[in-house]
Amino acid sequence: MNAISYDIIVRPIITEKTSRQMELGQYTFEVLPKANKIEIRKAVEEVFKVKVVRVNTIQVRSKPKRMGAFLGRSRSWKKAVVTLAKGEKIAFFEGASA
Repeated sequence: MNAISYDIIVRPIITEKTSRQMELGQYTFEVLPKANKIEIRKAVEEVFKVKVVRVNTIQVRSKPKRMGAFLGRSRSWKKAVVTLAKGEKIAFFEGASA
């Protein structure tokens, strides 16, 4: 396996919304900001041994935050919603969505 594939996928995003999407075959990941859809598709197919049908990406922009008197910002990151072929599942998520 290619170490670069593991570097592209930073972490899975598990929320109530993404748990509902998993039932439809859509899985959400935080990915490297420089990664494109083709690289994300190849990384998910290689790491999880599944067939990817579609990849949608979203740039999540930073928001202003305060810590007492200090102003700051949260970090910007990139989110990828990966749609798998019908009947495909990623076993890694099955325990997390319950």
